[in-house]
Amino acid sequence: MLRTDPGPAGRIMPDTTAELFQQQRGRLFGIAYRMLSSATDAEDVVQEAFVRWLQAGATTVESPRAYLTTIVVRLCLDHLGTARARREVYVGPWLPEPIATGAHPELVETVVQAESLSFAFLIMLENLRPLERAVFVLREVFDYDYAEIAAIVGKSAANCRQLLHRAQAHLGQRRPRGTVSRAQQERITAQFLRASAGGDIQELLTLLAADTVFTGDGGGQAQAGRHSVQGAEKVARGLLGGLRKMPPDLHGQIAEINGQPAIVASWQGRLYGVVLLDILGDQVRHVYLVVNPDKLRWLGPPPA
Repeated sequence: MLRTDPGPAGRIMPDTTAELFQQQRGRLFGIAYRMLSSATDAEDVVQEAFVRWLQAGATTVESPRAYLTTIVVRLCLDHLGTARARREVYVGPWLPEPIATGAHPELVETVVQAESLSFAFLIMLENLRPLERAVFVLREVFDYDYAEIAAIVGKSAANCRQLLHRAQAHLGQRRPRGTVSRAQQERITAQFLRASAGGDIQELLTLLAADTVFTGDGGGQAQAGRHSVQGAEKVARGLLGGLRKMPPDLHGQIAEINGQPAIVASWQGRLYGVVLLDILGDQVRHVYLVVNPDKLRWLGPPPA
């Protein structure tokens, strides 16, 4: 229920704690997802924040934005320790959990937010310590000022500046280089799909950079390879060899995943996997394949 503020502007104001929370929900999920690289874990964190918000009688909170961000970030910091321990025993390479951003436009409201959802960016963040990651995401992606970040993570503003500087130094050359237009991404992704589906190794080789890397995440539940593969020739032959082992009626279609065009594969009415390409210029420098069924729930129903 909404009420009209009796002031001269006649502003519409939220009347319940739940409505106040919903105003912040998209941003909170976006922060949690970038910190955890898992939509499932991010949603769990946001739900826990909502429970704590209700328990606090939060209509009296001076700044819901600051209060809720603090809860979410600190829950994420706690979660990152156990998440890293789980990844040490993960079967095969670990990749982030993909998400269909076409259904979540609030995650890609700015260019920086869209770029920060790419697998290359999320994997880069894995090199940071939890506090460095929190400060980096809050400052670089969501543009919080240092005073706000200091209150959220429980450090001084000067210390937060040092954490950001340390994060930037740790990332170094790992940070994505240059920008690729949406039109380029769509064109190259479509070419990649066509070449793969048609078994055209020569066209694949023209798309792949010489040092292209392929990483597949099956989590021990689907065939994806236990190690990354590097080199255009190896990647191209591996891709085509892997496709020959997949169901013959597998259907691939382009959809927006993690803020970019990606290939979503379905089989007999269910999602089979997703391929995301890290593109620089006119070439693919990394191919990411996620076929672990536990990581596909945020892709939505298979494309028609």
